[in-house]
Amino acid sequence: MDIYLEDGAGYEAVVEALKRCEQDDILCCADEEQFSLARSAITKEKFAGITVQLLDADGYVVRQITSRKRESVSEGRLTDKQIAVIKALEKVLSYCKAEGVQLIGYSDELVALPVGLDDEEIASAVAISLETQGVYRGVEALDDHY
Repeated sequence: MDIYLEDGAGYEAVVEALKRCEQDDILCCADEEQFSLARSAITKEKFAGITVQLLDADGYVVRQITSRKRESVSEGRLTDKQIAVIKALEKVLSYCKAEGVQLIGYSDELVALPVGLDDEEIASAVAISLETQGVYRGVEALDDHY
């Protein structure tokens, strides 16, 4: 169901409108200020499952946000936050590639080297050991668990 905010609605009116919303309802805003106010209220008051839309004069959606709770961790699955961290790591790795840095796993150590070294040079003195905070473990560490 669509719920429309009245012009000039303040924070309390926005919160009351959000309280009337049920799961998958849409709160429609006429201006940017209302949209920002509704977005803040959703976060501050912890409303989940509600969509807020900013509509233009013709009723078209200009911007939209949907609030939701973080998925609970189910056995063997990554949470949304963990997936976001992995995507950030992938972005960092793409920067490494662009700058000519390769990562090599040595047992339980991860090192960085410039791209283009011969196999004989891989163990060179230019290798920089990375502090992985215990996140990286080599395949040998898996043997301890079997």
